[in-house]
Amino acid sequence: MLRVDHASYARFDDRPFGKWDVWLNVINVEADHGASERDLFAAFYGADPGWDTDGWRAIGAFFNCVLRPLEWAGFLTEAEETSEGKIISHVFKTPLWRSALKLDTDDMLVPIAIQ
Repeated sequence: MLRVDHASYARFDDRPFGKWDVWLNVINVEADHGASERDLFAAFYGADPGWDTDGWRAIGAFFNCVLRPLEWAGFLTEAEETSEGKIISHVFKTPLWRSALKLDTDDMLVPIAIQ
């Protein structure tokens, strides 16, 4: 998964700026209890540029080259909800992520409190 050029399958030759070790460590913390795709994008690249500008290509490249391959490999799962007429996708780590990946940010994770 980490050695494949995922952008080569895309309609455009857009690639997100970054490296897998950084993406994995940040996603490890940000998506520990679930995060929207847009929140993950903002964690790496700043404010969401929005779909109504040229920013849609940057968001699409991040989704297609980072999030989608992690989902296909079984490390992430996606759930959708509708809010104010918009579909919002949330990304969650799967049990495979937790059992197969040992990352530098693991010690930053806060366990889920069950009441």
